[in-house]
Amino acid sequence: MTTLENRPVAGVDPWTGEALEAGAVENSAEEVRAIVAEAAAAAPRLEALGRRGRAKLLRALAQALEAERQQIVSLADAETALGAPRLGGELTRTCYQLEFFAGVVEDGGYVEATLDPAGPTPMGPRPDLRRMLVPIGPVAVFGASNFPLAFSVPGGDTASALAAGNPVVVKAHGSHPGTSRLVHEVLREALVAAGAPAGALGLVFGRAAGESLVTDPTVKAVGFTGSLSGGRALLDLIRGRAEPIPFYGELSSLNPLVVTAAAARETGAEIGVGLVASVTGSAGQLCTKPGLVLVPAGTDGDAVVAAAAEALGKAEVVPLLNRRIHQAYLSDTAGLVRAKEVSEVASGPKPGGGYGVAPLLTTVDADGIPAEAFAEYFGPAAVIVRYRSQAELLAVVDQAPASLTATLHLGADEAPKDLVTELSRRVGRLVFNGYPTGVAVSWAQHHGGPWPATNSLHTSVGATAIRRFLRPLAWQNAPAHLLPDELTDEPRAPLPRRIDGRLQARH
Repeated sequence: MTTLENRPVAGVDPWTGEALEAGAVENSAEEVRAIVAEAAAAAPRLEALGRRGRAKLLRALAQALEAERQQIVSLADAETALGAPRLGGELTRTCYQLEFFAGVVEDGGYVEATLDPAGPTPMGPRPDLRRMLVPIGPVAVFGASNFPLAFSVPGGDTASALAAGNPVVVKAHGSHPGTSRLVHEVLREALVAAGAPAGALGLVFGRAAGESLVTDPTVKAVGFTGSLSGGRALLDLIRGRAEPIPFYGELSSLNPLVVTAAAARETGAEIGVGLVASVTGSAGQLCTKPGLVLVPAGTDGDAVVAAAAEALGKAEVVPLLNRRIHQAYLSDTAGLVRAKEVSEVASGPKPGGGYGVAPLLTTVDADGIPAEAFAEYFGPAAVIVRYRSQAELLAVVDQAPASLTATLHLGADEAPKDLVTELSRRVGRLVFNGYPTGVAVSWAQHHGGPWPATNSLHTSVGATAIRRFLRPLAWQNAPAHLLPDELTDEPRAPLPRRIDGRLQARH
């Protein structure tokens, strides 16, 4: 008889819908507790590596993944059908963000080292105060279905948490268990070889194991990329804990894309083609996919729609990732096209068998827009809203839920400040004359947004993603030999610091 302790976890070939060889087994509550305990025991050693040691560790992890590139990409493709080119690029991104966070750690500015020497103030004598950000403790990370590498076991949440000095336990996504296990084995071996404790990176499988993970009192923060319903379920579990902990969720995003009348007139056909590429890439299974497209009524806007319809008819999309996503897409888009205000513009070719679906474009007039137009369709579908005036355009923007991104295609000399202001209140990233799919890893990047895009002010991509897994700690009149290096008078590893209110670039 199969029990929770040995229930196999197998991926499915999205091209056929047939189960693959089991990639793992589900973990029991007892096993989860043991893995979290191992992570907690690893925390002091990981922090003791210091910034230089953790930077070296992150680079070693990147090199280990790169050395197993062919095997990792091949297995990930078998489980996700996303294609070797896309997955090869994702692995490159994954390795890069590990290297990137090594640079963030070496820079040291992220710890916000601040020194206020003892002395007189208008309030009276001040003690010696020194403050910086320190690791929060073991972090739980939930792997994403649509990114088996960059947002899963070796992904950005893991990289930023390790960089901050926290051990990580990942709950693997059921869509790619074999890939998750393989990557975990590669990384654990690299951790040990680099002088870090193996427990710094744990892995669990199964829904019940995920619930045990977020309710374990040793876990101090949770990173999650997934559905709004999944995020709400985890939040409910966290609220039931005796000790509240932060939950950093990337949940749902419509990502409105606005085409102004001038842009439609100047580059309408080009915009239509680029839009379809953004909507159908990775079968539309991207958190930044533009799902609501606002196009002016009239001849110029018609050219945008016609070019998009032609491109969609030629688009070839990979299957959806799993049965749940496939069923939801079919059900949700069927409800969309049944709405009496909505008209179908174009439908592309459908792959045969498995979880294949046809890409879909629909239109609706701005003055009769139904609730269905504001839903997120996780797959290759988008709603084109035809507006007749600036007032109609702003009214639709006002109704749309907050998102990760908003995109504006403008004419050469346009500066629609009211529209930019309205969109900026509702998103975390504004894209001009481009497409929101594709999120660069950089110091200036922000990948978040108001609810329901995320439930956090922090980003999950870019240098400041590390801020999620740190907490402030102040030292008052501390003996010099008990201070962390970053707060000593002469730190061994230079970093930016604010001393007596003045920022010093390096010291």
